Amino acid sequence: MSSTPPARRLRLGLPRRVFSQVLLMQLAIAAGVAVLATGLFLAPLGDQLDDQAMRRALAIAQTTAQQPRVAQELRTTRPAPDGPVQRETERIRKATKAEYVVVMDREGVRWSHTDPERIGEVVSTDPGQALAGREVMEIDDGTLGRSARGKVPLRDGDGSVVGAVSVGIAYDSVRARLVHAIPGLFAYAGGALAVGALAAWLISRRVQRQTRDLAFSDIAGLLAEREAMLHGIREGVVALDRGGLVRLLNDEAQRLLGIGAEVVGRSPEEALGAGRTADVLAGRVTGTDLLTVRGQRVLVANRMPTDDGGAVATLRDRTELEQLGRELDSTRGLIDALRAQDHEHANRMHTLLGLLELEMYDDAVEFVGEVVGDHRVTAEQITERIQDPLLAALLVGKATVAAERGVTLWVSDRTRLPDRLVDPRGLVTVVGNLVDNALDAAAGSPHARVEVELRARGRAVTLTVRDTGPGVPADQRELVFTAGWSTKERPAHRQRGIGLSLVRRLAERQGGSATVEAAYGGGAEFVVVLPEALTGPDPEPALTAPAAPAAPTALAPVNTAAEEETR
Repeated sequence: MSSTPPARRLRLGLPRRVFSQVLLMQLAIAAGVAVLATGLFLAPLGDQLDDQAMRRALAIAQTTAQQPRVAQELRTTRPAPDGPVQRETERIRKATKAEYVVVMDREGVRWSHTDPERIGEVVSTDPGQALAGREVMEIDDGTLGRSARGKVPLRDGDGSVVGAVSVGIAYDSVRARLVHAIPGLFAYAGGALAVGALAAWLISRRVQRQTRDLAFSDIAGLLAEREAMLHGIREGVVALDRGGLVRLLNDEAQRLLGIGAEVVGRSPEEALGAGRTADVLAGRVTGTDLLTVRGQRVLVANRMPTDDGGAVATLRDRTELEQLGRELDSTRGLIDALRAQDHEHANRMHTLLGLLELEMYDDAVEFVGEVVGDHRVTAEQITERIQDPLLAALLVGKATVAAERGVTLWVSDRTRLPDRLVDPRGLVTVVGNLVDNALDAAAGSPHARVEVELRARGRAVTLTVRDTGPGVPADQRELVFTAGWSTKERPAHRQRGIGLSLVRRLAERQGGSATVEAAYGGGAEFVVVLPEALTGPDPEPALTAPAAPAAPTALAPVNTAAEEETR
């Protein structure tokens, strides 16, 4: 195997860089324009010079014919090399630098000529039009060669045509003027070409900076990779131009935002409507990992400005993560409650063991009945009023958590909810979020209590959650429903400010509403109206508020003093 490196093959063709190709094309265009302009200028220049020479010859002939002595001497003398007509015309010829000035009579006989020997001869070209009284301009061949000619009639004092005057301008002088003009024209064309080349170089340098000195193949590859990346990644990408209009959005962004490609060229407000999501995309809300809610989706948005004055926003779907976070919170609460119940169960078992050892069998039976009855009554009360199993299970679990946190969770005696929910999971989300917030607000307050009321009327369901917490100030009663807004400390595994926003979105999706007011006696009262929550008309008559409201049922009352002593 030879160690000699292979010879590099010479590659011919256009350069690969965008800068080089643009410069080459612009130079070719500038050179082509210069050549075309020069040719277009030279093409009529010869005709213009011919016309100028013929008009000059005609003007000299007219001036000569206007001399009264020429016509008079033509009638009173004979043609001679030294005659007065010859002397006068020679004077005029030398003064005007014409090639010849010929005066002829009506028979076409020359009375003057540059060559005196030709005086007395008939002219070589037809003088008929001039002798007929018409002026003539032409380029023709004569005894002295090719010339630009002007012929006019020669009239006497009475206006009668007595002859003609023919003047010629040497055609070589016309051609010389044309040749003399060409170098100057080429100089101007060269100057224009140089200016065009400089402009082309400057423009190409700008293109080089903007394209980062890439080749066309590199740009094509980047575009193909960008398309594959944009439509392949599982994050939404929205690009906006310097005017704040949507310039690009990939498939995932269309799915997350619920819009199509027709919004390209519109502002975020026009594409999404007024709201936090549009504010985040437009840059009116700044920060990193901004939370926003679009439909039922919880999105995390980040916006990065670009060098051209626009911006690129990325969107991540955190709906499942938020749900897992809430489930984790509920699970932790249940674990804490189970831990407390385990401790309480141990205390009760010790109490039961003591009663048995003391042979207080009747008291032991009564004690076991009370303990089992409390749990059975709590579950029966919930399932009797709330027939949907998911929602009933949720409230049973929340009651246990509330008891552990020292809060009494009550379900109003007016609560009635049949098992005909259109979206049970959606209502579970609404109730769970409102109860969690109410427990957080009421925990630690004197006589902490949370009251839940669910009432059905036709297909509509009205949910009311009251707490004994500090309440919501009047100026913040709309802000609490804004995605990302919260007064609570952010937990480690998720972000705050999503629950109430989801509650309002779920209600508004059904044409309902979610509001908050001050509760009677202090605290907050959240009211959610869901007009289409049930699948059909209520077979039972709609419930109305009784004349004297009964006391609500406590699902998980605060521990009594006896229980505290037992612990």
